[in-house]
Amino acid sequence: MMKIYFIRQHYPVFILAFLFLVFIPNLTSPQATKEKLQKTKKQLEDDIKYTTRLLEETQHTKQNSLNRVVLLTRQLEKRESLINTISQEVNGIQDQLDLQHKQIGSMASEVKKMKDEYARMIYYAYKNLNAYNRLLFIFSAEDFNQAYHRLLYYQQYSAYRRTQAELIRSAQISLTAKQRELEQTKQEKLSLARSEESEKNQLAQEKEEKDKAIQQLSKKEKDLEKALREKQQMAEKLQREIEKMIAEEIKAAAVKAKKKDTKNKMETTKTEIMLTPEEQVLSSTFASNKGKLPWPSEHGVITGTFGEHPHPVLKYVKVKNNGIDIATEKGASIRTVFSGKVSRVMSFPNLNKVVIIRHGEYLTVYSNLEEVNVKDGQDVSTKQMIGKVHTSPEDSKSELHFEIWFGKTIQDPQEWLTGAK
Repeated sequence: MMKIYFIRQHYPVFILAFLFLVFIPNLTSPQATKEKLQKTKKQLEDDIKYTTRLLEETQHTKQNSLNRVVLLTRQLEKRESLINTISQEVNGIQDQLDLQHKQIGSMASEVKKMKDEYARMIYYAYKNLNAYNRLLFIFSAEDFNQAYHRLLYYQQYSAYRRTQAELIRSAQISLTAKQRELEQTKQEKLSLARSEESEKNQLAQEKEEKDKAIQQLSKKEKDLEKALREKQQMAEKLQREIEKMIAEEIKAAAVKAKKKDTKNKMETTKTEIMLTPEEQVLSSTFASNKGKLPWPSEHGVITGTFGEHPHPVLKYVKVKNNGIDIATEKGASIRTVFSGKVSRVMSFPNLNKVVIIRHGEYLTVYSNLEEVNVKDGQDVSTKQMIGKVHTSPEDSKSELHFEIWFGKTIQDPQEWLTGAK
């Protein structure tokens, strides 16, 4: 009695499972996280390169300065952030490697099952479905209709064998591609590990350099204290001038309002500054751009943050900052962060030239300018150049001091500038 090899119907399930293993994990992999880490890493690398460039500008002074210590501090912070980002990326790649190993193991197992099943099918076909037996099976039919269906069965069986052979070849190709992907991932991890080790070595060197600089500067404690007092005195004087200017504007607006009818009287804001309808729109637009304002310098590194902080060298001494300090290159152009009107152009010792721009209820203050090309009362637009930063001849420091005020309240500029967090 001839044995008939019945076609098993679980191959489509094999293929669906195989495709799931190959494609679905890629759709659910943390690709977005990887891209975000790579973007952060690129930004940190650019910041480090720029800070290194600023540090190189201080080398010709032949002695360590407070500016160099501050730049080294920022460099170390960026370097540590970079190392942490690379470490996260390495961990993510390791997770990817683990997943790929599991995928390859499952895929290899499924391919083996498919090949074994196919081999058994070929064996039975060889043993039982030779040409003589096929003809005998067809001609032994009870009628023509049965013979036709038996012939159709052989045709479908042959087509199925060809389909299964093609599916096995496709599965093998996918498995080989996944194995190549695994090797590429291993190389990527190896490259990142080397990069992380290099950054750690560089970090250690920079820490040593910073410690030496602090030791040298600690011997000049009196000079540092004197310079700090002078700087804080100028900062307080600038604050008084801004508050005085605001008070004068409130008084002038109030006098002007009294001369008008009550119906035409300009509205008073929370900060008591009288605004025209146009100024109110400008103020509202400025406020809506919080976190999106452009930097006042095209390139720069924040070396001094808002609020009270420990002095980088003097122990038990706190430094108060009404804004932020942005280190940039020599001769860098300074620009407005938003459209408005120049309220005042002034000069102060240690702060050099200062430009104050009004944006409705808001003020932006740009200090330590060498050149100024705007004047009182002038309308300015966003990113308009208003001057160039001053460079200190003693330590080659090119640093802009930037403040934002809302009425009489000082704001943290980092909360307003794009990408400054």
